[in-house]
Amino acid sequence: MLAAVLIQLAYAAPALAYRPFDSTDADVAKAGEFELEFGPVQRFDQGGKRFADAPAVVANFGLTRDHELVIETRREVALDAEPGEPRSSFVDNGVFIKQVLRRGILQDEKGPSVATEYGILLPDQHGDSGTGASIAGIVSQRGDAGTIHLNGSVSWTREHEPAGFAGVILEGPYSWRVRPVAEAFAERVSGSSSTTSALVGAIWRVRDGLSFDVGLRSGKAAGESVHELRLGFTWAFSYKNERGG
Repeated sequence: MLAAVLIQLAYAAPALAYRPFDSTDADVAKAGEFELEFGPVQRFDQGGKRFADAPAVVANFGLTRDHELVIETRREVALDAEPGEPRSSFVDNGVFIKQVLRRGILQDEKGPSVATEYGILLPDQHGDSGTGASIAGIVSQRGDAGTIHLNGSVSWTREHEPAGFAGVILEGPYSWRVRPVAEAFAERVSGSSSTTSALVGAIWRVRDGLSFDVGLRSGKAAGESVHELRLGFTWAFSYKNERGG
């Protein structure tokens, strides 16, 4: 039980949604659109323990032109659970609002796109029983050579401690059907050790509204090495008919 709780604390990055990253972009789902970010089976190792996310889910509901509702959860499975330890638990549960503050290149307008995401961190099924809150700022800029997304957030954790997060995403040219991607982030929880992480991967845009992704992540959390494989997809479709009903 203690090992599982420590892993969850070490993996306490804010709930920012953009596969296969921990950070996000300064865009929202279109009004009347539902966007599902789904990782059916993802695996990570830390401190000699093996875990799987089966699945990891983020649901984005486009509310208005510049707002979306984000609901997130992960079913974490301990592959090396000892007798008496919970084998699986729903973790990283949360509900958030993402809002575009400045319409820019990601909204097919000029200049950088700027957004914020804020919301409530809900209790885990096992382990953290408290609630918390987070607020993030995101800036995205895109050019012919690629796209960059800058993220920063502050949060009040489920253990009622302040935390800070900073991350950057780099993407290859958006016109490429398969574009390489990379991410680095650092997080610090007051009174706890920091987490650092680097990810490399690729996103395959099959068509508008459907993309597949893969990512390999390595880092340090709570003084222990972390290695993770991420596989999943993002699927978007309208949940309203053409008349807006």
